[in-house]
Amino acid sequence: MTLWRLEWLRLIRTKRWIVLLGVFLFFGLVGPFTARYIGEIVSFAGGGAQGISIEFPPPVPADGLAQYSSNAMQLGTLVAVIVASSSLAFDAIPEMGIFLRSRVSEVRTILTPRFVVSTVAVVGSYFVGVVAAWYETWVLIGAPDAGAVMIGAAYGAVFLIFAISLVAAMSGRATSVLGTVISTIVVLLLLQVIGVVEVVGRWLPTHLAGAITALVAGDTSSTHYLGTVSITLVACVVLLWIATKLAEHREL
Repeated sequence: MTLWRLEWLRLIRTKRWIVLLGVFLFFGLVGPFTARYIGEIVSFAGGGAQGISIEFPPPVPADGLAQYSSNAMQLGTLVAVIVASSSLAFDAIPEMGIFLRSRVSEVRTILTPRFVVSTVAVVGSYFVGVVAAWYETWVLIGAPDAGAVMIGAAYGAVFLIFAISLVAAMSGRATSVLGTVISTIVVLLLLQVIGVVEVVGRWLPTHLAGAITALVAGDTSSTHYLGTVSITLVACVVLLWIATKLAEHREL
């Protein structure tokens, strides 16, 4: 059995693919629904008590995608990081690390299938959520521009690939799956904080997380993100190189 087949079977038999798909699909279905009925939801929850009336502007297609993007790029990314960490931190259990390393000549032989399978699972689940959010937005609110949705989704996928590349790099030093998850989340949060400075933030990978919302709303053009995509892809290559070097020199 090859390591590629082993990794696919591990993803399927541990039901991790169900967790990933379920999270993104859930947000894809709930996001547009929340955007459409936010007024009714707030009123039902008691938002209009004591004579206070809260009025929301009529929803537009961008609102449905914005709800999905916000949840997918926060909670969805967290789940993706956890699932990817459980795969890429193969040295977290020393016995497993020794077993795998003793059967290959290069550590990248172990790392590559785990990174690729995790990436395909995460990005595939994200796209399923995008399709669900686009369809429900079209049904409940109105048809968003299909081209903007596809391009924005592609940019969002690049951000998720960066997040998984970061997991790979962090797993080279972390001593556990939990340590890999925490260190990855901390870096992503720091990038978010730094991104508050607009002149810097527009070049950071985290800037791509909100691309689908901005493009569907017509707030910016698709070419606005090309520089960020280039930087992010280069960062992914560098992170994977770091991950390989750290794994090669790691002492078990």
